[in-house]
Amino acid sequence: MSNIEIITFGCRLNAYESEVMRKHACDAGLGPTVIVNTCAVTQESVRQARQAIRRARRENPGAKIVVTGCAAQIDPARFAAMEEVDHVIGNSEKTEAQTFEGLCLEETERVKVNDIMSVKETAGHLIDGFGAQARAYVQIQNGCDHRCTFCIIPYGRGPSRSVPAGEVVAQVRKLVENGYAEIVLTGVDITAYGGDLPGELTLGKLVTKILALVPELKRLRLSSIDSIEADAALLRTIAEEERLMPHLHLSLQAGDDLTLKRMKRRHSRAHAVSFCEEVRRLRPDMVFGADLIAGFPTESEAMFAGTLSLVDDCGLTFLHVFPFSARPGTPAARMRQLNGAVIASRAACLREKGVEALRRHLVNAKGRHIQVLMESEGRGRAGDFTPVKIEAPKGAPKLIDAIVNGHDGSALIARMRA
Repeated sequence: MSNIEIITFGCRLNAYESEVMRKHACDAGLGPTVIVNTCAVTQESVRQARQAIRRARRENPGAKIVVTGCAAQIDPARFAAMEEVDHVIGNSEKTEAQTFEGLCLEETERVKVNDIMSVKETAGHLIDGFGAQARAYVQIQNGCDHRCTFCIIPYGRGPSRSVPAGEVVAQVRKLVENGYAEIVLTGVDITAYGGDLPGELTLGKLVTKILALVPELKRLRLSSIDSIEADAALLRTIAEEERLMPHLHLSLQAGDDLTLKRMKRRHSRAHAVSFCEEVRRLRPDMVFGADLIAGFPTESEAMFAGTLSLVDDCGLTFLHVFPFSARPGTPAARMRQLNGAVIASRAACLREKGVEALRRHLVNAKGRHIQVLMESEGRGRAGDFTPVKIEAPKGAPKLIDAIVNGHDGSALIARMRA
């Protein structure tokens, strides 16, 4: 396994798929190889991937360089033109064992990227674990049927398609048997789960099934969700099941209705606020994160103020702020663009708002009893995903009961409960 190095950019789904590729590459007996799993969300993510490819070649002159991921799927020629790159493979091909068998035998063409829109199914991939990581990801869905005007990802991931529930449960059970205390369900648009499967499966029903059929699972977490698609079963499980962690990351993007309309989002500002209020009523300890875009085309100061105030109105704690990045081929790239300095200033303002929100959350946590999943020596995460610094003796369990003594501005400081 030391022959295989994987550099992963972007989302949790990419992190999961990197482990699938690692297993396939090792099973195939692939020689020294660096796999760069790219992201296409912003121009900056593409730039960083290209930079990583050049660095990988300098540091591994004798290794094979394989590039994959959303940026490679969308623009394979751009990466194939790099002299450092040996192979470019698509998002569908990267999770197929035969791709790596072909690479091992030098039978795979230099560029192997199919039409992602033709892919209709997504299979579950059984992997043993995630190395020394504390939590493991399980893919339940891939692709997206929506066309937000700023987003290029559907062209990198294809149509929405769900992993059958039985395969998801089997993967969760296997990871729990291998010692993972926390599982994260991930995908591109996980609240669309089940729409393409027989019956009436939804994300909420899948979550209920997992928790019922894998009682040994200590903690279940969801990656980013679209609140407009949250089903009744999910809300019921949030209210009733303590093993579903009290942390939701929402794809909100903006807090102004006209901006949301121009983004082609399906929710309104009022819906976002009411959703957070309802979930917090059902689960008072729920903590929210959100994706927010600063400087979307045509955004006025008043429109931006609506996004800024959404942080307080929704009670958001963890902000993932994106300065708007025009992606060629998307409708938003053809709209009237804002000045780059304005975009950067608004992004900085949103991030500062996020720092304030996190600080309030940390201050209010003092004295609370929490359970910490240890991620590394002296560091872990509470159930609501808050970072925690805590001293634990060697041999301590992965899940530690603790009490919060204070914070350092970015993480809680806690001690083990006697």
